Amino acid sequence: MIRKQKNQNLKQKVKSHIPKDWMSEIRITYRIAMETVKGIAQAGLVNFAIITTIAAILTIFGSIFRVTLALNTFVNSMGSALEISAYLSPNADIGATINKVKELDHVKKVTFIPKEQSWVQLRKEIDVPDISNPLPNAIHVKLDDTKNILSVMGELKKVQGIDDTSYAKDLVPKFEMINAIINTTTVVFVIIVCVLTIAIINNTIELVIQSRKEEIEIMRLMGVSNWYIKAPLILQGAIYGFLGALIAIIPIDIVQSYIIKMHEFLMISIDPLAQFTVLFSVLTLGVAFSSVGSFLSIKKHLQV
Repeated sequence: MIRKQKNQNLKQKVKSHIPKDWMSEIRITYRIAMETVKGIAQAGLVNFAIITTIAAILTIFGSIFRVTLALNTFVNSMGSALEISAYLSPNADIGATINKVKELDHVKKVTFIPKEQSWVQLRKEIDVPDISNPLPNAIHVKLDDTKNILSVMGELKKVQGIDDTSYAKDLVPKFEMINAIINTTTVVFVIIVCVLTIAIINNTIELVIQSRKEEIEIMRLMGVSNWYIKAPLILQGAIYGFLGALIAIIPIDIVQSYIIKMHEFLMISIDPLAQFTVLFSVLTLGVAFSSVGSFLSIKKHLQV
């Protein structure tokens, strides 16, 4: 065991002192590229069917993903509009109470609502008798996330000067449920896209392997390295995925234009990174899982 380890160390040491033949590496890279092009050329019209199929799958995924992000932005905007109303006691120190509330975790904004303002607004909305103002001073507390409402409510009740609190209890679980549905839908579609892409590329590379089986066998008999045989096939799958993703970007951009109009109509700000996230995801999924599909096909149908 010790002798074997010494031999391995000696080989590594000798190898590190061997000068690299850069021209050989360039030639190998060139040959791999040419083998990749050759494999694509041999596929013929099948290339068009493969790329358009991948493009269709990625288009569906990208469009749904973009709509999902838009819905998520919309839900978060609506959720952030939810506020906790805290009602102050008659003898409360308004300034001190507001400062204490601002110091609480997850509190994004605090707005003071004088009781006179609330009384004027109430009399505009409903017909009330001419009596003295019975309403208390109030503050509206906006949070960073609706999921923190219950914890902040508990902290508000401990603040001196606050008599009572309230919020839209029915809306919060609905927003949380919508968020959960959106996130689950996104994960499901990612899985579906991955499975379909791998399956398509797997079948395609299998056809390429079958058409070049004799040629690959000759290379193996000549002592050609496994990586030299695998690399062109993996690159071929990656190229299919990349071209399919590029085509998918066109309809996804059309979807993006309609989403922008929807945001403008609803007067909701657009996440500047949303479209970039979608395009990056589409390109990454297209290339990565097409390469994975090729690799799995090689392992399955080619014992190298």
